[in-house]
Amino acid sequence: MRHLGIIFLLALLVTACSTTEKPKKPDNLIPKDKMEKILYDLYVITAAKGVNKRLLETNGFEPETYILNKYEIDSTQFANSNAFYAHDTESYRRIVENVKARLEKEKEALEELEKVEGVAAKRKRDSISKIKQKTRDSIKNKLKKVDTTNMELLKKPIFDKTSV
Repeated sequence: MRHLGIIFLLALLVTACSTTEKPKKPDNLIPKDKMEKILYDLYVITAAKGVNKRLLETNGFEPETYILNKYEIDSTQFANSNAFYAHDTESYRRIVENVKARLEKEKEALEELEKVEGVAAKRKRDSISKIKQKTRDSIKNKLKKVDTTNMELLKKPIFDKTSV
């Protein structure tokens, strides 16, 4: 995720430094709040792509197409809006910071969920171990309670050799 941020900021820097004129406001400018959502999804999908690219390819998932369809935009609209916002570095920085804050919040929520699930799994393992131990103990107790007087009778022959 850090690499993506660095690449993104470098692209922003190159774009910002390459033109001296402010790009004109596109007719179909994507609103800032929608742009934040798009960038958030791009970060998440790019991270997922880095983790499990083969799975995405196997299922025919194309991240760029997914984003464009989800937000009902085209690539030109996104590129023009991105260039427009990127020219005002302070405004674009705020957008990126909002995206980063949302990513951090999601990360914390996932870490908390993993922690809770880990505790629940440990409880389950412990309860299974207790049940197994109780079963072993009850078997041992039953074996200790076997009536040994009847065992002595079993050792004696049924027929006495002298009586036959």
